[in-house]
Amino acid sequence: MKLIADSGSTKTAWAVAENPMHVIKTDGINPIFMDSDTIENTLRNQLLPNLSQTITEVYFYGAGCANQEKNDVVKQALQAVFGDIKIEIASDLLGAARGLCKHQDGIACILGTGSNSCLYKNGNISWNVPALGFILGDEGSGAVLGKLLMGNLFKHQLPDEVKTDFEQTYGLGMMDVIEKVYRQPLPNRFLASFGPFIAKHMAVPEVYNMVYGALESFIIRNVKQYPYQELPVNFTGSIAFYFADILHDLASKHHFKIGRIDKDPLHGLVDFHLKDS
Repeated sequence: MKLIADSGSTKTAWAVAENPMHVIKTDGINPIFMDSDTIENTLRNQLLPNLSQTITEVYFYGAGCANQEKNDVVKQALQAVFGDIKIEIASDLLGAARGLCKHQDGIACILGTGSNSCLYKNGNISWNVPALGFILGDEGSGAVLGKLLMGNLFKHQLPDEVKTDFEQTYGLGMMDVIEKVYRQPLPNRFLASFGPFIAKHMAVPEVYNMVYGALESFIIRNVKQYPYQELPVNFTGSIAFYFADILHDLASKHHFKIGRIDKDPLHGLVDFHLKDS
């Protein structure tokens, strides 16, 4: 049985390729921030107790799986759990592209905790504008939106009622946020966790403009470097899914055609690998 994983920094969705598809959720697995032992613990504590099928192949598409060294960190953990079976590790970007485009050429974009994009041709990534992470890039991502929200809150750029609601919802002050962002692990996941709060306040013009500007920055700095008027532009990730109306507005403004907007690429990935059998 094939096990297919779509892993971001916040969560991992595992699909057993059967009908109906069986999905298991675990914490995110990212070899940039985690070693093999930590990943193995996640697999043993969160995945295995919910997995009854005999697994013969694993296809893992993950954030941070950008080179052989990082791929081997994940592979070592998977081998420790599943033994000597077929295991393939690839980037979450290739997973998104295959899930969105399957066997058709297109432009694939991730807007989740982080952001990324690529030109996808003949079943593989043809070219990719570097994402650069939430400090240097990741335009339109949950982490960058969270970063913008924190800056706007504490620099008094948002209405008082938004700041009051933030304090009542999270009980966090400026020094708490600074501690979590600069001194604690996984600041990208912390910042991205404010996505629901941002969505709740989209009727506030300052919040709407913040999101619109971040997503337009993603389009300008990433999508428009590809042949974006010749191929469909596809999106996956929670930010893309919940702010799809803004993406459609931006498509009209910047003259491109949207193909798919999926919350995650998992169903498409399962279809891709079943047809590839």
